[in-house]
Amino acid sequence: MEYNTTRSKMLMPEYGRNVQRMVEYVMTIEDRAKRLKNAEAVIELMGTLNPHLKQMEDYKHKLWDHLYQMTDFKLDVDAPYPAPTPEQVFKKPEVIPYPQSSIKHRHFGKNMDALIQKALQETDPEKKQGFTQIIGYYMKLSYTNWHKEPVHDDMIRSELAELTNGALLFEPGGYKVYFDTRSSFKRDNGGGNNNNRNRNNNNNRNRGGGGYGNNNGGGGYGNKNRKFNKNKNR
Repeated sequence: MEYNTTRSKMLMPEYGRNVQRMVEYVMTIEDRAKRLKNAEAVIELMGTLNPHLKQMEDYKHKLWDHLYQMTDFKLDVDAPYPAPTPEQVFKKPEVIPYPQSSIKHRHFGKNMDALIQKALQETDPEKKQGFTQIIGYYMKLSYTNWHKEPVHDDMIRSELAELTNGALLFEPGGYKVYFDTRSSFKRDNGGGNNNNRNRNNNNNRNRGGGGYGNNNGGGGYGNKNRKFNKNKNR
């Protein structure tokens, strides 16, 4: 019985032990042309065992790189692609610098500083106050998401004043920065609907009661003023 401790090291375990043995056999072939032919057969098998690689662009190049890696970069064949080096394969990616910035109020996030700077640079007083109100509403939303409890407008006003050294003052209760011209349209529409409603009520009133009677009578299927002739059926 063989144990893994006595077997050769698998440089790419995802291809399995049998493929590793085939690669080791290819390394023992002395004839260069025969060695290339067997290496191409191993490449086809590797592509069959990993069909998802075929979805990649130029997947054959990647398979040849894996074959070289399984031979510890010692395979000597006339491959259609240049042999990679260990430095190219195991090259570590460049370290991405992480932005280091101190945020006094972390529950507001870093974007709050950008919003505040945008509001402070605004010269139009009305737009500046509009920016201030939007920032205040955003602060209330952030505070609610973090603390799961309502917050009073006075607290938002004091914290915003602290963040901006009193340059931005949040107005509790809202701040109207534009006039909605659609309100007059709604009033006109409402008047038109009332006129139609009154017209329908007048039509129903003129028709009289329910049923199939005329204006002279109420409900029922006949006229109240018509007298029943008892002798008609005699």
